[in-house]
Amino acid sequence: MSLPVSRLSVRPIFRVVFVLLPLLLVFVLFSPPTPFSEKIPQSDPAELSSKGKLVIWDVRRIVDWRPCKWWKGGAIAALPTKSNGYIRVDCYGGLNQMRRDLCDGVGIARLLNATLVLPKFEVAAYWNESSGFADVFDVDYFVQQLKGFVEVTKELPPEIANKEPFRVDCSKRKSQFDYVESVLPFLLEHRFIAITPAMSQRRDRYPLYAKAALCQACYNALRLTRSLESKSTELLNAIPKPFLSLHLRFEPDMVAYSQCEYTDLSSSSMAAIDAARGDRKPFSGEAARSWRNRGKCPLAPKETALILQALGIPRNTTIYLAAGDGLLEIEGLTSVYTNVYTKSSLLSNEDFERMHGNTKAALDYYVSINSDAYIATYFGNMDKMVAAMRAVKGLFRTLFLSRRAFAQYTAMELKGKDLVEAMWKSHRADFVLGRGSALPDCFCEFKL
Repeated sequence: MSLPVSRLSVRPIFRVVFVLLPLLLVFVLFSPPTPFSEKIPQSDPAELSSKGKLVIWDVRRIVDWRPCKWWKGGAIAALPTKSNGYIRVDCYGGLNQMRRDLCDGVGIARLLNATLVLPKFEVAAYWNESSGFADVFDVDYFVQQLKGFVEVTKELPPEIANKEPFRVDCSKRKSQFDYVESVLPFLLEHRFIAITPAMSQRRDRYPLYAKAALCQACYNALRLTRSLESKSTELLNAIPKPFLSLHLRFEPDMVAYSQCEYTDLSSSSMAAIDAARGDRKPFSGEAARSWRNRGKCPLAPKETALILQALGIPRNTTIYLAAGDGLLEIEGLTSVYTNVYTKSSLLSNEDFERMHGNTKAALDYYVSINSDAYIATYFGNMDKMVAAMRAVKGLFRTLFLSRRAFAQYTAMELKGKDLVEAMWKSHRADFVLGRGSALPDCFCEFKL
């Protein structure tokens, strides 16, 4: 007697499924996509190069990051008639780190209704040199381009000129830092302060006019001096075209600082890394594997060459190596890509030896923002600045190699064609969606 009961109970369920299934299909097919559900278009024959091989630059993008209209149109609000005081931005580190701090400082000055004093570049400790802001950037152009965005002065008034500014060091603040609450009182009390911007800031509290000042400073107001731009143009013209600018980071101090283990480097490279380590010993065992899988380990030149090949970059590509001195294991790249050029190979020995660290960094920056394509093995200050300026110039052949993807796939013991295919898919998704191609504060997503 139980069988008829079972049949009766199942029939209504089939009726419900029969009615709901077509409705569900209609909903799935015709619902508009959300940002999280948007599909990456699949490869098509048009993406193949003339040799029939897929090249990353030929993939159709669906998103670009372009300068937001709200700051490209000019200053958003008139400057107040009275200033709250004077702010000098003290910048430390390499050229692009100082540039980042300066950009932030301009936004802070506008936020606090302060007059900006020309910044102080504290580079001696980093580059062992004494070049300042005016040695790298065109001061008059900087002042001119910031008119209406923030008040800038080359000289302090007599009553302040002989005073040292009150120092407000914000650089070590790790929590979300608010300048209005924490810095404005010092500005109002002392009238002349020097700040080092915090890494973590409450830019969400910036009114648009302060954000616009930051964006204008970073992407429209910083032009190299005439002599430095002339030397940069000379270098750019000397590189065979078209070319790829590759920012490769595998110097001894870089590797030592990462605390990563490398087992297949030459004895001379290991000696150089060990000499740079100091007290920063490399992780070992499970900690080392976890650290590498998080993408914390610099890509070696040999690993970089493998990924470039996975992206379809032809081996005869002209590559400009935007890198510091002392790269390790460079043969791992040049044994695969033989058309590699450097500053030292293109400039005269006299020119190159006379250059200090900031000048070399400025040359790499200039060449990279004007290259046909740009690839970085890291995501540091230079890479962020270069990618953003390339977006300003409408150059979107920009990509950051994924250390995390490479580490995770090699940890899964993928090799040969399987590893190549996995790296292609990972980087293709990043390129199609424009991930990491610009800084979000000044750029807006533009769907193609």
